[in-house]
Amino acid sequence: MAETNSVPQSPAEEVTPAEHTRSGRYYRPNVDILEQADELIVLADMPGASGDAIDIHFEDGNLTIHAKVEARQDEKTEYLVREYGVGDFYRTFRISEAIDASKITAEYADGVLTLHLPKAEEAKPRKIAVKTG
Repeated sequence: MAETNSVPQSPAEEVTPAEHTRSGRYYRPNVDILEQADELIVLADMPGASGDAIDIHFEDGNLTIHAKVEARQDEKTEYLVREYGVGDFYRTFRISEAIDASKITAEYADGVLTLHLPKAEEAKPRKIAVKTG
C-alpha cells in the first residue's frame, strides 16, 4: 500500500488582533527594500492576491500593505496534499526617510508587489560645493 506524504502548512504569522478587519489567516509577506539615490523600492511577495484587492497606505512615516486573498478551491475540497496556505497578507513598516507621499506608485505582477517611494527633495543626497579662499 502506498504511503501518503503530506508536508504541514507553514504557520501564519500572528498580527495584533486590534489590526484585524476580518477573521481568517494573515501572512507576513517577505520583502526586499532597496535604497536608490532618489527613491526606496519595496518588493513584496504576495502570491494569489489580485491587484484590485491590495490596499496600500502611507501616513506619518508608516507604510501599510494589506492584500485580500480569496480561496483557490471550494471549502469542501478534500486535498491529498495541501502545502499552500491561503490567507490575507499584512505588513507595516516605519519608513525613516522623508518620502513624497503624493508621488508613490505601485505595480503588481507575477505575485510581486513593487512600490516606488520617491524621496522628498530635502532627503535626496546632494553635492555641496567647497569654496576655497
